[in-house]
Amino acid sequence: MKYLITFIKRILSKDLPRPIGRWRIEQCNKKMNHKIDLSNEDHCGPCGQYALEKIEKIEKIEKIEKIEKINKNKITYLEKSKE
Repeated sequence: MKYLITFIKRILSKDLPRPIGRWRIEQCNKKMNHKIDLSNEDHCGPCGQYALEKIEKIEKIEKIEKIEKINKNKITYLEKSKE
């Protein structure tokens, strides 16, 4: 009987390994939503909606940066021409 109790204690006292990587539980909603988006992208296959949205976002940012650079150059040119 004592052997059985010791055996049960050994089994129950072990801590279960915590999930790591993609399977861990996220506490931050932003990270959790990002993980859900990536998971959906993995399962949807070639639809690529997530990738297309990211590409559009990057293109918009690059376009804005290019416009700002052009405007900055124009302002610098106008300031130099006034002198």
